[in-house]
Amino acid sequence: MKITNAILTRLGEIAGPENLLTEAADCWPYGYDNSRRQAMPDAVVLASRQEQILPLVELCNQHKIPLIARGRGTGTTGATVPIHGGIIPSLERMNRIIKMDPANRVMVVEPGVTNQQVQDTAAEHGFFWSPDPTSAAFCSVGGNLAYNSAGPRTVKYGSTRDNVLGLRAITGAGKAIRTGVYTSKGVVGYDLTRLLIGSEGTLAIITEANLKLTPLPEAKRTLQAIYKNMHSAAKAVSAIMAQPVTPCALEFIDGQAIEMIRSYSEAELPQGAGAMLMIEVDGLEAGLDQAAETVAAAARNDGLLSITLAKSKQEVKQLWDTRKALSPALRNVAPKKINEDVVVPVSEIPVLINGLTDLANKHDITIVNFGHAGNGNIHVNLLVDPDDTQQMRRADQCLDEVFSLVLKLNGSISGEHGVGLVKRDFVSREIDADTLELMHNIRRQFDPNNILNSDKKLPRPEQ
Repeated sequence: MKITNAILTRLGEIAGPENLLTEAADCWPYGYDNSRRQAMPDAVVLASRQEQILPLVELCNQHKIPLIARGRGTGTTGATVPIHGGIIPSLERMNRIIKMDPANRVMVVEPGVTNQQVQDTAAEHGFFWSPDPTSAAFCSVGGNLAYNSAGPRTVKYGSTRDNVLGLRAITGAGKAIRTGVYTSKGVVGYDLTRLLIGSEGTLAIITEANLKLTPLPEAKRTLQAIYKNMHSAAKAVSAIMAQPVTPCALEFIDGQAIEMIRSYSEAELPQGAGAMLMIEVDGLEAGLDQAAETVAAAARNDGLLSITLAKSKQEVKQLWDTRKALSPALRNVAPKKINEDVVVPVSEIPVLINGLTDLANKHDITIVNFGHAGNGNIHVNLLVDPDDTQQMRRADQCLDEVFSLVLKLNGSISGEHGVGLVKRDFVSREIDADTLELMHNIRRQFDPNNILNSDKKLPRPEQ
């Protein structure tokens, strides 16, 4: 559908002419995300109020115009790339914290609020919101909801779905809906809140969220455990998760990553290290040392090379600096990384890592692995040169076999990055045809004219 002057006039009436972008140079920055894929939208609406979204959806329905809601573009799967053109409502200006209700542990926010703003406001009242992705300082709550992005604390406090009570949204059919509750319990009707979270803007545009807050812990203890191989580290992860003290973070990096950190930083790590775990335990100060020792005892096995308990803020920083040295190290090794966030049962982590090593050798691709070991969410990084066409072809084949390996291990091709465009054509390997048909029917119910982020999240119905 061509965007006519009459449609542009109506868009200006909805958002205000000063909030409508149509020039190519102005629209281009809104056509890409962190996947590095890019396409040109026909127009961008800089929405600032919930009341602007409903007439915008109604207009796009009337003229069958593609509509792709966008936050700050930190996603890695191409989910916000306007592959069919159309209109992008950018929600970054819908950034109000509508209500802070410490008595009921609830914060009501618009989708453009950053994760960090939520954390800072909650902390003033002694709370935090569990989702804590690496991009917290920049990413928006709307993006966290769209992808169900959570981060390290998921292992103890649950995913984004577990920490949202209710939503307001506009469906693709142009219906304003409320889902969920304001209270901590509620079972009336179907759970549409959990359905919308993780739907990547394909069912509705979320305009408001009731976030469930958690009291800040009194104290934390940080440990670093280094193992001679991945099997020993995975054995420790299973043991840690099987005892009563649940860590608030249980992160791992593999031997390849350790070697990169050693080469590109001053971190002191033992030779022959095959894996490292970063472990944090939180709770009341009284008894926390004992809790940390309980976790440390579970982490000890025949493959342990060293375990360190930080005794000061400086030592905590030093331990985490070792982990944080990985990202700059990766940038020094290759100009591009293909970052996938697969999930396998914890007991299958060593099988996955061994399989990834075999695939790296088979396709002559460097693969570095790290991630959230406590729930088996492993970030698989293929380091490539995008200008090397032969290497990129090998990387594509390698990635295909990575997903096959993950599914063979009873895993999932995405834990928190979402599907978007990048993984769309692999979804039918994980989800059977009858279930996919039901999902397409649900999508049509929410968005009968298929205007919301079409051809994302699910494979095309004819596939």
